[in-house]
Amino acid sequence: MDLEAYKQEGITARKNIDDNQIRRIADGIVNSFNRNGKLIVFGNGGSAADSQHFVAELTGHFTKERKPLPALALTTNTSALTAIGNDYSYREIFSRQVRALCNSNDYVVGISTSGNSENVILALEDANKIGAYTLGFTGKTGGKLNGICREVFHADTDTTSVIQEVHITAIHMICALIDEKY
Repeated sequence: MDLEAYKQEGITARKNIDDNQIRRIADGIVNSFNRNGKLIVFGNGGSAADSQHFVAELTGHFTKERKPLPALALTTNTSALTAIGNDYSYREIFSRQVRALCNSNDYVVGISTSGNSENVILALEDANKIGAYTLGFTGKTGGKLNGICREVFHADTDTTSVIQEVHITAIHMICALIDEKY
């Protein structure tokens, strides 16, 4: 592995983050909170960890002490995950939770580095039907998330690990902007 090239790919992908989009996302989440909505986030594998990290920064605190903000990661309840997976299918793990917990004031974020995770797509489609604002976090091409979500954040790379690093950078930027509002 060419370590220098890997570092450069990450630097370039981070520099290509659209600051206006990050501000728009943060404002959208704040607007959802102001309408008594919540942030709902989910993904598989490393994206599941990213969704939990995003929520922890908001329900706890990020850069300053402030009130806890209403955010929920759908990847943390192992009983729900295993029951839904067993009784229905892995495909419905997030969509059943979205249908149970989501309302039209919510801001829903599905994270899929490929943009093609079937369970993430199905849940975002269900959130759209409910009338929630939907955002997909994905890689350079966006896969099937393009055209499903109201908005898509693209990490400007095709390398999965770098996509994940860019997602965390964007999440931290969003959290910092949200902190400024409270």
